[in-house]
Amino acid sequence: MTVDAGSPAGMVAGSSVAPAGGSSAGGSSGKGDFSWPKPPPRAWMRNCQARQRALAIRPPAGNNGDQRSVEFSDHEVNAVTHPYWPLFDLLLGTPDLTLRPLREADLVRLAAIQPPDLELDPGATRFDGMPEPVNRGLVAFQGYWKAYGTWSPASWALPFAVYHGDDLIGTQTLEGEDFPRLREADSASFLVTEMRGRGFGKQMRRAVLALAFDALGAERAITSAWHDNGASLGVSRALGYAPNGESRHARGERVDRMVHLALSRDEWLASGHSAGVEIDGFDPCRPLFGLEG
Repeated sequence: MTVDAGSPAGMVAGSSVAPAGGSSAGGSSGKGDFSWPKPPPRAWMRNCQARQRALAIRPPAGNNGDQRSVEFSDHEVNAVTHPYWPLFDLLLGTPDLTLRPLREADLVRLAAIQPPDLELDPGATRFDGMPEPVNRGLVAFQGYWKAYGTWSPASWALPFAVYHGDDLIGTQTLEGEDFPRLREADSASFLVTEMRGRGFGKQMRRAVLALAFDALGAERAITSAWHDNGASLGVSRALGYAPNGESRHARGERVDRMVHLALSRDEWLASGHSAGVEIDGFDPCRPLFGLEG
């Protein structure tokens, strides 16, 4: 396990460090006087890829080659929301949840709903003179910018905003390091307190595992959690992860045990856990993962 100060939402890289399936004391309400993007309807999800394939980027008529400008027809602009960053059109759906890649417009809301038991990356920058809630929010902002700003096919972190209806209830991240060679994906998540114990943590993980194994062609998924994070470990074991060793790491002022687990492609395919997971808008994203079209 490595600690990455720029992990999305500032979590310990590779760790579901806040319980995503059980109960916990404290928490945030998940409500507030904010507005934030709402997930698109499922009908839109089903038609997303067809509209994306209609996109064609071409030089404007009369371009002499000296300028690298492009034009889009009205049809093309309406067909695809994000032609330059197709990840923003990627959508995952489960029976109860919609997952879409985190956007900057989500960050104020995300910072406000972080539960108090979410253990942020201890290596993340803290700014003197800032209240702790503001510092925690800054970690979320900086993690977001780093995730997209340093993206490459060899090293990427894809944070999803998780919606239940219109409510933002947490994040689920999928990460790949040296992915084209290793074909191994890591995950991390958090879920607001009042949404725990309803099976949503398992659905969130199933969604990104379906993306990893069924779309990206991963050979193995790994995850880690502190030994006392029973909810996260329970989700992993319920999905078929097997023990993959332990390690010792600093945790505040003490040293504690991190439990590692792994799930093979064969075990995932045999489990049937991808049933009921929808993936839409993936094909235009393939080059960002180093995959051929």
